[in-house]
Parts: sequence; C-alpha cells; structure tokens
Amino acid sequence: MTGVAKRFTLHHQNGAELSVLQGVDLEAHSGECLVLDGPSGMGKSTLLKLVYANYRASSGRITVQHGGAVTEVTTADARALVALRRDTVGYVSQFLRVIPRVAALDVVAEPLLEGRERSDAARTEARAEAARWLTRLRIPERLWALPPATFSGGEQQRINIARSLIRPRPLLLLDEPTASLDPANTRTVVELIHEAVARGAAVLGIFHDPEVGAEVATRRIDMSRYRSAA
Repeated sequence: MTGVAKRFTLHHQNGAELSVLQGVDLEAHSGECLVLDGPSGMGKSTLLKLVYANYRASSGRITVQHGGAVTEVTTADARALVALRRDTVGYVSQFLRVIPRVAALDVVAEPLLEGRERSDAARTEARAEAARWLTRLRIPERLWALPPATFSGGEQQRINIARSLIRPRPLLLLDEPTASLDPANTRTVVELIHEAVARGAAVLGIFHDPEVGAEVATRRIDMSRYRSAA
C-alpha cells in the first residue's frame, strides 16, 4: 500500500471529519508476519479493514497479488472483492459473523466449497477437513452439529479461526485472534501462524498479548507513525 489515508465523516456531528490514518506505506511479502504495534486508537484494526475492503481508503493505493495479477483493492468492484476474499485474503476479525442456524462443522467447511462444484464427494471431503480443524482447536464433537451462536466467546473465536484459515490463502489478516483464548488454544494458534508463514503466506496481525506478538513477528510496524494529528 502507498500513501493510504482514512477519514471518517461524522454525520451526527454536522459532517465533521475524523482523520484516523495518513501516509501509510507498507509492503507485506510472502513468508513474513508483520505485527502492527501501538496502543488502542492507532488505527490498527482500521488498516486491516482497509486491506479487506470493509472500509474504502480515502486516498492512496492498496494492491494485492491475486490470480497471477494485481488487484487494486481501493477501486475493485464487488465481484472482484468476492474473488479476492475467496482465494487470496483470509481475515480473522474480532467477532464471528455467520448465517444463523448453520452447524459449526458446515460453517468451517464452507470456505473449501466456495467457487467449486458442490458434489457429495466434495462436501464429504470438506466436512472431514473441517472436523480435523475443530479437533485441533479443541471444539468438542458434541458441539459440531450446533450453530456457533450458542457457543461461548472463546469457542466462537476458535470457529472464526478455523473458518478463516482452513483454506490456505496467500495473505492473512489477523485482528487479535487469541484475545479470548486459553493458553492451550493460544499455543495452537501460534503454531498455525508459524505454519502459514512457513508455507509462504504473508500475515498482517494485531495481538493483544505482547508475548504472542513477539513470538510470531518477523517484522514489527509502529502504527504511531501513521496516526493523523488532525
């Protein structure tokens, strides 16, 4: 990304503008984990949402290598963003958002079926892989047939992680993935991040636990340098 800025218009305050980020110049390369450092309010989560196009940048360029070409995230249309998210960019947000009443096993399996023929064999294979991820992240089998909305916060976050990482993607965005996890599951997530980096993924992450951030980081980014003074 080059020269990226983000400003929010506060319509309930007579259209006042809140400038959050300015002049962000950043590159994430294959096989590295960039940890975004800085206290709350530095725009760390906003930056991830800009890369994922949940927010649109106010200015600057964000480009992602996708399908042998380069996608300009800041100007991409809806169809291009769907393809980008399906095949190239994985995003673990702080909250699990899924279709209600869908079983946890199918929530995790779904990314493996997106954009592919949904034959019985493909569904069976996807669900078997989802079962392996749920087992690794210590989700009891008795919960697999239940919708994640009924789960605890930590269980929901593990579903979020499994769903976002089950399909290998070249770029992973992680917004405090271990915030609600116990030590054992935190250790598992650290292992998953190391494995993603080892296979060549670029990881851009925020971590509430400085020890976790220190363990996974190959490079650290001080977000205070991009904080707007306005």
